[in-house]
Amino acid sequence: MKNIPNITFQSNEHKRNFELLNLTSLFERLDSIEDHEPRQPHRIAFFALLVVTKGTGTHQIDLKDYEVKEGTVLKIAKGQVHSFQRNATYQGFLILFTEEFLMNYFSKSSINLISNLYNYHLSSPFSMNKIDNEILIHQLQSEIALEINFAHHNIVAAFLDLYLLKLERKSPDNYIPKNKSKLFRTFDQFKSLVETNFTKTRNVKDYANLLYISTKTLNASVKEFTLNTAKNFIDDYVILEIKREMMSTNKSLKEIAFDIGFDEVTNFTKFFKKKMNLSPKEFKSNQLY
Repeated sequence: MKNIPNITFQSNEHKRNFELLNLTSLFERLDSIEDHEPRQPHRIAFFALLVVTKGTGTHQIDLKDYEVKEGTVLKIAKGQVHSFQRNATYQGFLILFTEEFLMNYFSKSSINLISNLYNYHLSSPFSMNKIDNEILIHQLQSEIALEINFAHHNIVAAFLDLYLLKLERKSPDNYIPKNKSKLFRTFDQFKSLVETNFTKTRNVKDYANLLYISTKTLNASVKEFTLNTAKNFIDDYVILEIKREMMSTNKSLKEIAFDIGFDEVTNFTKFFKKKMNLSPKEFKSNQLY
């Protein structure tokens, strides 16, 4: 399998940190992209919205296929692995923006709410939002066509900010009641720590210590939003990262095991098989057919 690197954001100077791509044009030039194969799983270092305006097809996010059609919007978070289907014919747009763009130009009061949209641990990336999709695309196209630099980023961000807040409001999975906001902050901090430190430790107590709370409090916070224990959350995230590595790189299983933080390949294999009921080699063979 061809090695597919992490994909960083690249855009023209006047669109730095934001890009609106027409999917028809993008699909036509997929074969000419040199740094990765977009139809193979690849990890992105920015945020994306896949908006479908016509036709049907599929799009894969973290090795799961999602059916798309007119009105669909798929949210792809920074750090997730995704891939386009082969011979895709559906139409629409791909909206890309960086974390820097979000932090610098979105209203501060809505950043926390919007970030929940990309909390793929809690909710599906799939939404149907036909009318708002059409409004957003029209607004973005009109602003880009003006080719006026003054307040360009601010206006684009304002359109996206409002759109994402509306999307958030329509998704009951992402609504956090006020009386549970403290628990959610703890869970959110824990999630961020796991994403940063999973190669160093899979021990619940280590994460509780980093948060200056007890393991009991940590487990209560995680169970509130995932119906699972902190340990299971950690292990599930490690499994997800193993899958991502297997499907987006040509590393050997031994290399992946050491990169993920296992001292012995046998321990890596036992861990994966216990969670998945098949070995890493079997899993990879099944994915590659």
